[in-house]
Amino acid sequence: MLIVGGLVGLLGGAELLVRGGTGLALRFGIAPIVVGVTVVSLGTSMPELAIGIDAARQGSAGLAAGNIVGTNLVNLLLILGLSALIAPIVLDTRTVRFDLPCMAAVSVVLLVVALDGTLGTLDGVVLLLLGIGYTVGVLRTSRQESSSVQAEYQADTGGTRTRPWVAVVSLVVGIAVIVIGATLLVDGAVDAAQAFGVSDAVIGLTIIAIGTSAPELVTTIVSTIRGNRDIALGNLLGSSVYNIAIILGVTILAAPGVVEVPDEVLQSDLLLMVGAAVACVPVLVSGRRITRTEGGIFVAAYVAYLAWLLISRA
Repeated sequence: MLIVGGLVGLLGGAELLVRGGTGLALRFGIAPIVVGVTVVSLGTSMPELAIGIDAARQGSAGLAAGNIVGTNLVNLLLILGLSALIAPIVLDTRTVRFDLPCMAAVSVVLLVVALDGTLGTLDGVVLLLLGIGYTVGVLRTSRQESSSVQAEYQADTGGTRTRPWVAVVSLVVGIAVIVIGATLLVDGAVDAAQAFGVSDAVIGLTIIAIGTSAPELVTTIVSTIRGNRDIALGNLLGSSVYNIAIILGVTILAAPGVVEVPDEVLQSDLLLMVGAAVACVPVLVSGRRITRTEGGIFVAAYVAYLAWLLISRA
C-alpha cells in the first residue's frame, strides 16, 4: 500500500508541479516552446529526484541508482518501442542532431564516472554541469524549430492562461505531494525488498522505474494515437538526459556521503542502459525514423531484460 500511495502521490504531484510551473512561466512571457522543452521535461523527472534524494539519505543507494537506470531503460526501449508499434516514428531535425547525441553522451559519462563503484561530489558536479549545458543547448535549438512544431508547443502549453496565485499554489502543493509520495514509496520499496528477499536495486529497476515513467508513457502513447507526438518524443529523450545529468547529479550532491553503485547494477543494468542509448543513435539517425519492426525489437528487448532480471535476482 505504501508503494501504491507513493506512486499516486508522485504522479499527482508531478502533474501539479508541471501545471504550476508552466502557468508561471507563461505569465512571465516565456515562449511556449521553451516551457515545453524545459519545464515539462524537468517536471516529469521530479519524482525520480525526490526518490533519489530520499533513498540516498536513508542509505538505500541501490534504490537511487536503480531507479534512474530503470527509468531510462523504460523510456528508451518500452515507451519508444510501443510508440513505434502503433505508428512508425519520423524524427525531427533537433532530435536527430541534438537530443539523441546528448542522451548517448551523458549515458557514457555516467558509466565512466561510476566505474569505481561510487559517485561522489565531483561526479555530481560534472553531471550537473552537463545538465546545465544541455538546457542551454535546448533553449538555443528550440528557436530554430519549424513553425509547425512551434505551433504544436503553443497549442499544448500556451492555449490557456492560469491566474498567478493558482499557479503558485499548484507549484507549492505539487512539490509537497511529491516529497510525501517519495517518502512513502521509498519506505514501501525497502519493506518490499526485505519481504521478498531481493535487493532494493531490483525494486528500483522494476516497480518504481515503471511507475515513475507512467506520465511519459501515457503522454507519448496518446500523442502517437492522435498523430501529434513531436513534443512527446522530444520530452521523452530530454527527460532521459535530465534523469542522469540533473536528477542524479543533484541526488549525489544532496546525499550525506558518496552514493555507492551496487555491483549488480554496474556490471549489468548500467551497461545495458548505456548500450541501449548508444544503439539508438545509429538506428534512429540512419533513416530518421523508427519502423514498426524496430519498435517491436525495442519492446522485445525490454521484456527479455525484465524477465532476466526477475529470474536471475528474485
